[in-house]
Amino acid sequence: MRGSQRGWTGARTGLLAAVCLSAVLAGCAAPAGPKPAPAVDGNANAAPVAEIAGQGPDHAGAPPVAPPRLPGVAGKEEENGGEATADQEEAARRWGLERPPLKAPPRPTTRVELTQGQGVKLADGRPPVVYRVPTDDKVVFLTVDDGDEKDPEFSRMAQELGIPLSTYVSDYLVRENYGYFRDLHAQGVEINNHTINHRNLKVLDYETQHEEICNQQDQLEQQIGVRPRLFRPPYGEYNDDTLRAAASCGVQAVPLWNEEAFPDHMEWRYDDQKFHPGDIILTHFRGVDIWNASMPDLLRKVVDDATAQGFALARLDDYL
Repeated sequence: MRGSQRGWTGARTGLLAAVCLSAVLAGCAAPAGPKPAPAVDGNANAAPVAEIAGQGPDHAGAPPVAPPRLPGVAGKEEENGGEATADQEEAARRWGLERPPLKAPPRPTTRVELTQGQGVKLADGRPPVVYRVPTDDKVVFLTVDDGDEKDPEFSRMAQELGIPLSTYVSDYLVRENYGYFRDLHAQGVEINNHTINHRNLKVLDYETQHEEICNQQDQLEQQIGVRPRLFRPPYGEYNDDTLRAAASCGVQAVPLWNEEAFPDHMEWRYDDQKFHPGDIILTHFRGVDIWNASMPDLLRKVVDDATAQGFALARLDDYL
């Protein structure tokens, strides 16, 4: 009997030892308790995560599980006007820029007050005509007209680099692919009015001008979901009937331009051939068949020229 008890005691001891050894190997030797939750965005103690390429802060170590990168989100260093991050440097290299674009200041809380003077023409009951936005911010505004070329690389480049821009489209050029402009609008680009058929309004009667402008207002509201506030007459040609017709269908301002950009050069309005705060840059949706260069080539030229002169690109619709 004693031998049986000794055998049982030994077997029990061996069994307990085996269980304990298994527990240690499984990592469960310590008292049971909840596992620490992984750090998440919004936790003050969490390590920041990388933002979209070319816009967010750089970090030496990636988090265990990175969230999806969201378009158009600026990192904290960028918001605070810090130096370019490694991600921004990489995006600039990827798109062939000489250096990362400068970050524009925060959008104004209210749009600028327009008064009669150089760069602004006012008339009672008419939307203001603006060549240069009155601002002390060291910013210029890129505006893209017509809509014939619909290059996905252009929209991707603007998005990855965080380049603000405004567009002015004519229905006859874009009606077969409004989807391209809906996608641009989804990434923060305003789609504005450039008439239905891109005619010289100055030689048309009031009724025809009204149709050209107001029908495009209706079309863009239907296609994009937002009624435009800004309108640009084709060729920059307008008269009082143009402004009266534009006012009748909700246009609030008529931006023209100071410079016109091409992939290989800039055409300047002023003899000093320099940007000034608030200048508006005109360019067009055109491709290699006309320019022998691409839309990304054009954007690279504009960004490099602005950056070299110490200017950031800002969104015109935020100021007007």
